[in-house]
Amino acid sequence: MRHLRPLLAFVTTIVSTFAADPAFDRFADTFAADWMRADPQASTKAQYFTGPEQDQLDRQLTPPTRAFRAARVAAAQQGLAALARFDRKQLSAEQRVSADLLAWALTDIVEGFAYADFDWVFDQFNGLHVELVNFLSQMHPVRNPRDIENYLARLDQVAARLDEGIARARDAASRGFVMPRFIYTAALGQLDRFLADSPRKNVLVASLDERAAKLSSLSVADRARFVAATEKTVAAAVIPAFRRVQAMLREQQARATDDAGIWRLPGGDKAYAFYLRRMTTTDFTPEQVHELGLKEVARISADMDRILRQLGYTTGTLEARVEKLQADIQPPATPDPRPALLARNEAYVREAEKRAANLFDLRPAAPLVVKREPPFTEETASAHYEEPARDGSRPGVFWTPLPGPTYDILTMRTTAYHEAVPGHHFQIALQQEMKSLPRFRQDGIFGFISAHGEGWALYAEKLAVEDGWYEGDPQGHLGQLSDELFRARRLVVDTGLHTKRWTRQQAIDYALPVSEVERYIVWPGQACSYKVGQLKILELRAKAKSILGPKFSIKAFHNVILRNGNIPLDVLSRIIDDYLAAAR
Repeated sequence: MRHLRPLLAFVTTIVSTFAADPAFDRFADTFAADWMRADPQASTKAQYFTGPEQDQLDRQLTPPTRAFRAARVAAAQQGLAALARFDRKQLSAEQRVSADLLAWALTDIVEGFAYADFDWVFDQFNGLHVELVNFLSQMHPVRNPRDIENYLARLDQVAARLDEGIARARDAASRGFVMPRFIYTAALGQLDRFLADSPRKNVLVASLDERAAKLSSLSVADRARFVAATEKTVAAAVIPAFRRVQAMLREQQARATDDAGIWRLPGGDKAYAFYLRRMTTTDFTPEQVHELGLKEVARISADMDRILRQLGYTTGTLEARVEKLQADIQPPATPDPRPALLARNEAYVREAEKRAANLFDLRPAAPLVVKREPPFTEETASAHYEEPARDGSRPGVFWTPLPGPTYDILTMRTTAYHEAVPGHHFQIALQQEMKSLPRFRQDGIFGFISAHGEGWALYAEKLAVEDGWYEGDPQGHLGQLSDELFRARRLVVDTGLHTKRWTRQQAIDYALPVSEVERYIVWPGQACSYKVGQLKILELRAKAKSILGPKFSIKAFHNVILRNGNIPLDVLSRIIDDYLAAAR
C-alpha cells in the first residue's frame, strides 16, 4: 500500500482538478466585481470592467474615509459568511486555493479595522497626498480625449478627498494617534516641493500635458484647452487643499514627539502582532523575527567580509569598508551622471531577460520599461515596480529614484533583478496574464501579500547569484549581499523599533538609510516580509530537490510558484506538497 500512495496522491490531484463547483466560481466572480465597483481607483488601475461601467468609474476617486473602510469590512464579513457555505472537499484544487486566499484576505480586512488609526493618512510613504498625485499623474489612463475629460472630473474631486483625509487625521489625533515629529517633517517636505512650482509647472498639469502630447487623436487646440482647464482647477482648488493639509500637519507636529515605534500608541503591542502576522503570513513572534534577523546578519556579514578582502578593503568595520568602496566608484558629478545610470539600469534589465531563459519557461508578454522616479517623491521613494495595464495601455515600470548627489552603485544590478526581472515583473505581470486563475487573483484585488511577493523578489536576487549572473563582477555580488544584509537588518530594526523601543537614531546607527528607517516606522511589519518569504521559498525548493532528486526541475518549480500568483505562505507550502506528490 505504501508504494501506491504517490500514485493515489497524483490521481486525487488530477480528479480534483476537474471537480470544479460552478457555484463557487459564480460567487467569487460576483463578489470580486462588487468589491471593485466600490473602489473606483482600484478598478481603473486594473481596468476591471469595460464600456460605460468602467468609464463611469474612471471619473471617480475612492473615498479615504473611515465610513468607506467600515463598509469594506461589512462587505468582507458578508463574503466570509457566503464562503463558509461551500464545502471545501467539493471544490477543485484550484478553487480550494482561491477559497483559502479569499478567507485569508477577507479575515485580514475584518481584523485590521480594529487598527485603522495606525494607518496614517498623510505619512511620507503611503500618504493620501502622495497616493492622489501618483495615481493621477501615473496611473489614470490617457489614451484618448475622453480619458482627459475623466481626468478633469477626478481632479475636481481632489480637494474634497483631501478634506476628508484631514477630517480623518484630526479624528485619529483626538484619540492620541499622531505621527512622530520627524515623519511630519518628511511629509511637509513633500508638500513644500509640490507647492513650490507655479500651477502651470505643477506635476498634475505638466504630466497631463506631456501625455496628451502623445495622442494623435487630439488636436493642438483641444490639448491647449484641456491643459488650461487642468491648470485652472489646480490653481483654484487643488493647491488650496494641499495648503490646508500643510497647515493641519504643522498644527499636529507641534504636539508630536520623537518616539518612533507604535509601542507608544494605545494598543500598540497588539497592533504590531497583527501587522507582523499580516506581512509575514506566519505566527512568528517579534522575538523570533528579531533573532532570525540577528542570525542572518551574522551569516551575510561574513560573506561580505570575504569579498571585501578580495577587493583590497581589509581594514575598518564592514560598514566603513562598504562606504569607502561606494565612494571610490561614484561617477563624476559633471556631466550629470543620472542619464547614464538610468541607461545602466536598462541594460541590467535587458541582460536579465536573456539570462532568465536558463531558469524560466514562463515569462510575461507585457513589456517592461525603466523610468526615473518623479521629482515630487524622488527624495523619499525607494526603487519600486508598477504593474502593466491589462489593456496594454501601460507597460510594467521599474521606477528608480536618482536624487543624488551620491548614488548606490553597488546595489544597482541586484535592485534591477528584484524590482524587474526575474523579480516583481515576472511574478506580477505573469499573474495578470494567467488565464487559468480567476480574475480576482489575476489582478490581486484583495491586496498584495508581501511575504510571498517580496519573498519572491528577494529569492530572485539570490537566484541570479546561483546561476552565475555575477561572474566577473565581484562588486555586483557584494551589492547583492549588501542588499540581502539590508533585508536581514530590517528584521532586527523593525522589531527593535516597534517592540524594543528603539529610537530612530538607534535604527539609523544599525547602518540603515534614514528614508528606509522612516518607512518602517510608518509601515510596521512590512520590512519583515522579505526575508521571511525568501527563506520559505528556499526551504520549499530544498524540500523539492530532496524528494525529487534527479527529477527536480528548477523551471517546473518556478512554474508552480508563478502559476498560482500571490498567496499566503502556508497556502504555497500546501501547493508545493501537492506538486511533489504528483511529481513522484
